[in-house]
Amino acid sequence: MTGRLGGEFCLVCGADPPLFGDRMCETCMRARTTLAKVPENVPWVRCARCGIVEIDGKWEHTTDNEVWDELLHRNLVVHERAEAIELGMESKTVSDRHTLLYIQIEGVIDNLLFQEEHTMRARMANGVCLTCTRRAGNYFEATVQLRSSARRLTEDEFTRLRKTLDDVLEKLSDDPMFFITSEGVVTGGYDVVLGSKGLARAWGRHLISEYGGMVIETNSTVGRKDGVDVTRLTLLYRKPGYEIGDVIAWRGHTWRPSSWTKDGAIMERVDRRERTGATWRDLEQAKVLAQMHELVRVDFITEDASVGEFLDPSNWKMESVRLPYDHETGRKGLLVRKDDAWLALPQFAIDLPESSEES
Repeated sequence: MTGRLGGEFCLVCGADPPLFGDRMCETCMRARTTLAKVPENVPWVRCARCGIVEIDGKWEHTTDNEVWDELLHRNLVVHERAEAIELGMESKTVSDRHTLLYIQIEGVIDNLLFQEEHTMRARMANGVCLTCTRRAGNYFEATVQLRSSARRLTEDEFTRLRKTLDDVLEKLSDDPMFFITSEGVVTGGYDVVLGSKGLARAWGRHLISEYGGMVIETNSTVGRKDGVDVTRLTLLYRKPGYEIGDVIAWRGHTWRPSSWTKDGAIMERVDRRERTGATWRDLEQAKVLAQMHELVRVDFITEDASVGEFLDPSNWKMESVRLPYDHETGRKGLLVRKDDAWLALPQFAIDLPESSEES
């Protein structure tokens, strides 16, 4: 023992100051202090079906490097008084299931710099995530039914509606429950069975914002689990079978939608100057007589106050038609075929640019 009587000295070997930590010299301090501890082997789980990784009880899409970082931070135990910690890590693949992680760590304890190297083995085990388990069992929480009102949609129109689901999936968070269980054509429309009610509702909102129409939700109870009702959602989306400017039969008369509103459309009556608002529900029974691209423009050869004569473009025979209430002399006629006869339509704002270009 070299410490002077009454002075400070190392409690382990008796050396003179400087002393560190619990009154130990630097040599004894370093011999009895460990900067960090890591286990030799750490397990982790990857889904054998889809490859996602379980982290803290949650399945996530992640890279191998992110897995190594997570394992290190989850299992590394650093000295309670350590400061200014710096880490470095290098991985080496040993086999499909085993990866060695070489770890370098440095930090300061009681003004002494410590540097250590450790090796940790990451051992991968196969598992099956909740999503794959449910997919394999045809699990689903919601069914979205794509339908139309006023007319049957074409295959291309259903294809465009279905594609919007892919757009929604790209924008939403990477939730493992956002999956498609099954889909396909059914009588009168297209059905998509989904693993999440939230995904179904998000898609319904997107469809309305893009195409208008309305959504009807129905919940049915299919059982109980842990004292809670288990329900499934059926979301019926009805897309309007008509667009602005189409000719439709509604409430016993002929109309044309002139603009959309938040809850429906503004309707213009064809045979007289009348405008009214209609909700999507009001228009459910509407029937499309002609789409706007099917309307025909003609030049009148003769016209008087109420009737105009023109050449029928389908057979080049002379035909006559009652002029619309807003007709102006010399203006082209906008016609639609209805009940094997021609009907002249009043001009809307949506018709004017086309009319001006052709005049």
